[in-house]
Amino acid sequence: MTTSVTTFDEETDSPFALSHLDSLESEAVHIFREVAGEFERPVILFSGGKDSIVMLHLALKAFAPAAIPFALLHVDTGHNFPEVIEYRDRTVEKYGLRLHVASVQDYIDRGVLKERPDGTRNPLQTVPLTEAIQQHRFDAVFGGGRRDEEKARAKERVFSLRDEFSQWDPRRQRPELWQLYNGRHAPGEHVRVFPLSNWTELDVWQYIEREGIELPQIYFAHEREVFSRNGMWLTAGEWGGPKDTEPVEKRMIRYRTVGDMSCTGAVDSDATTLQAVIAEITASRLTERGATRADDKLSEAAMEDRKREGYF
Repeated sequence: MTTSVTTFDEETDSPFALSHLDSLESEAVHIFREVAGEFERPVILFSGGKDSIVMLHLALKAFAPAAIPFALLHVDTGHNFPEVIEYRDRTVEKYGLRLHVASVQDYIDRGVLKERPDGTRNPLQTVPLTEAIQQHRFDAVFGGGRRDEEKARAKERVFSLRDEFSQWDPRRQRPELWQLYNGRHAPGEHVRVFPLSNWTELDVWQYIEREGIELPQIYFAHEREVFSRNGMWLTAGEWGGPKDTEPVEKRMIRYRTVGDMSCTGAVDSDATTLQAVIAEITASRLTERGATRADDKLSEAAMEDRKREGYF
């Protein structure tokens, strides 16, 4: 059982009820501590994106004043936003954390992976991720996936069992009644763990505001040179964009989610503050991945296929 600070809930007028955000925080802290007790070599996936930032913040809370008993792992596509990589490295140094980096570029240089015709490297992350898990013998891998992001992720349990090839089989997933989690796994298998599973995008932003969590500035509206492709505003870069028929223009944009530059679209926005971002998200009818992630649009079952192959 985790212990939480009792707060006054205005909705129930009860000094003994937890607020919505306090309940989500308490659940996540419980999950972190449960993993620490059940597994030998957990690791936190940390990219410098907002969900992994919130996840790290929760881990820091879960074990304070002690250090986090986990290392961090980042699968670097080589096409990440420079602002996000700078934030990642600064955060690792600030908290004295251990960071493992699995580089897609290294696998391309060795001929293990080949560049895709469309330039995107997000689908190429599976092999570096699964080999890093095997190399370091990680038996639990924390990810920032949420059920509201995409229909394939809505099927995930909090503890998601993966076989010795890191593949996901829906028939082997276990019930999680009353927040009881079963971390049992055979040698070579591991468990993917999702502490933010029950959070929404709005919950994440409201928690960021409440906790005063710093984010990379690309999450807020700023002027940037972008070009249009498949209905999304993309940033030019070494990955191959834009084409001669795709004019570059300056626009006020921000990013709702952050991944590989080749498949992460920006949205037109004038939201320069947390309050403005929250208001914008509240009014939106599109999920962040549905609106801005080209890799999820490769096919109707793109995320499902990647999960079966070993990705998240």
